[in-house]
Amino acid sequence: MNRIVGIILVVTSAAGFGTLAIFGRYAYDDGMDALTILCLRFSLAAIPALALLAVRRERFPRGSVLLRLIVMGVLSYVGAALAYLEALKYASAGLVALLLYLYPIFVALLAVLLLHEPLTGAKGLALGLALTGTALAVGPLRGQALGILLAVGSALLYAIYIIVGTDVMRRVSPVQSSAVIFATAGIGNGVLMMVTGPHLPATGRGWAAITAMVVITTLLPVVAFLSGLKRIGPTNAAMLSTLEPVVTVLLASWWLQETLTPVTLLGGGLILTAVLLVTHGEVRRSPAPVTAE
Repeated sequence: MNRIVGIILVVTSAAGFGTLAIFGRYAYDDGMDALTILCLRFSLAAIPALALLAVRRERFPRGSVLLRLIVMGVLSYVGAALAYLEALKYASAGLVALLLYLYPIFVALLAVLLLHEPLTGAKGLALGLALTGTALAVGPLRGQALGILLAVGSALLYAIYIIVGTDVMRRVSPVQSSAVIFATAGIGNGVLMMVTGPHLPATGRGWAAITAMVVITTLLPVVAFLSGLKRIGPTNAAMLSTLEPVVTVLLASWWLQETLTPVTLLGGGLILTAVLLVTHGEVRRSPAPVTAE
């Protein structure tokens, strides 16, 4: 029964993260820009995270650990998240979501280059599958070249974020890391937003989209993932999390009327197969860092 609960929690987490592109489109339709969306999302998410840190009486990270958490926040939730949301302007939500899930492949390659890990046959096969799947997905799904480049760039930045976090996440709790990363992202995106000028929600629908991002795509998925992780372990949790782009593509087809074709499904299936190969090998070999998405 405990394992069933864990599976339900991680699947719920994947479904929550998979809605980001959908709510992002609604926020754009209400007149917001990417920086305003990110500032509101992470600033509002940081408030309960910092409050939970105080309630649990956990010490705020300091020194080099704090610095690396700040770098992680800048890489992931300023750089990668901004590229992700900007990509939605030039490419379909389904394509952006699929391309983002190239990040496990980038992680494997960076581990070879920077951590001197061997490039195994499984990693090579996964890379080939991912590249083939990407080529198939780019064709049928709607997307300009700039949107594709931004989505791939987002995946690369997120991969670097994971490499940086490999060591630091062993020194802090998920609550400590989430509080710092959310706050860093809120402040970083807030500064950039003030430079370009804020574009706050114009209607109640826009505020509803932001609220959904804070609750459905940030706070609840993180809690659900970490709770499920304790019950089913990192390998199973990581493999189940690959349902996120599938959720995005299905929701984009249902809510945004984006077209799904057999070639699209084949390309997405190849990318997910590659992700499963890399995730299974890497997570099984060593404990994965627990990070907030």
